[in-house]
Amino acid sequence: MSLNERKLKILQAIIGDFVRTAEPVGSRTLSKKYDLGVSPATIRNEMSDLEDMGFLTHPHTSAGRVPSEKAYRLYVDEIMSGGGKYHLSKDEKDSIASKLYDNVSELDKTIERAAEILSEITNLTSFAMTPKQDEDTLRFINVLPVDESTVVLMIVSETGKVSNTALKLNVPYTDESLKILSKTMTFNYQGKTLSQALTMDIIESFESDIEAMSRLAKNIMPNFMRTLEEMLNVRLYMDGLSNIFSIPEYNDLGKAKLFMEMLNKKEDFTKKIITREDGLIVTIGTENADENMRECSLVTATYHVDGKLVGKLGVIGPTRMKYDQITSVIEYLTDNISNAYKLTGGEKEDD
Repeated sequence: MSLNERKLKILQAIIGDFVRTAEPVGSRTLSKKYDLGVSPATIRNEMSDLEDMGFLTHPHTSAGRVPSEKAYRLYVDEIMSGGGKYHLSKDEKDSIASKLYDNVSELDKTIERAAEILSEITNLTSFAMTPKQDEDTLRFINVLPVDESTVVLMIVSETGKVSNTALKLNVPYTDESLKILSKTMTFNYQGKTLSQALTMDIIESFESDIEAMSRLAKNIMPNFMRTLEEMLNVRLYMDGLSNIFSIPEYNDLGKAKLFMEMLNKKEDFTKKIITREDGLIVTIGTENADENMRECSLVTATYHVDGKLVGKLGVIGPTRMKYDQITSVIEYLTDNISNAYKLTGGEKEDD
């Protein structure tokens, strides 16, 4: 069964209606509200097909249908390709820019203001993350033997910061293999900032064809990544936490409590945001690896200062969200910040 133009039109109408109302959508509602050019009976049959295809689900308490994660993914992919993009008006852009830079010239304050604006527009919980402007770079990495099953992972940054972590290994090694691994890791990471290093896939970047070396690297790398996260000093701003109490999905106090507890663990949340890919990224429901985020959608975008990756801006909320508006606002904010701050040191470029 294919998703033809009529099915797609009906699915888009259902998504739009459910996002606005949070109420399951029935065929009669669609027929009255939207000019779909077909009878309620035809709409009902098409909705049944869409449910069989996995695009709609049927809540037990209602005769209507609601979009599935698969439907939202189709919707978001359409937005990303430009087909369903929400275009901010000139007045909307002017209003955002005015609020963003009103009596603000420092980068940190601007980022904090961006989170406030994003929360205000979307009525969701927003966040902004930025490493300190003097973010460290890696100088060298050394893996030193202690005994037959223990090594010390030494990471040294350009500013002289040293981290030593004792690791228990479950694979055999030789002094020579540790030296090769140390040289390979230093070669791959030297000069990289801590946040850049966290987004690299070190296992794939190893070019050694020695199976034992690969096993050794895989044994050490999770600890290496954790150590980098601990060394990275970032600021995390959040705004609109109380917005969840006006969202129907969180009328259940148990769900609201779990959501708040997840966001209150700021260190854990920061690590999740750091390791997300660069650019505009939307993850929906079970696409999120974290168990606590399986009923949420997360939208993030990166911004730059002087062409260098600096941090991320985003929102988190239920899978039922205005993806078209949210992605456009986040893109506009991050592009605006990247264009405005073109000098290192966090000084805003004069117009």
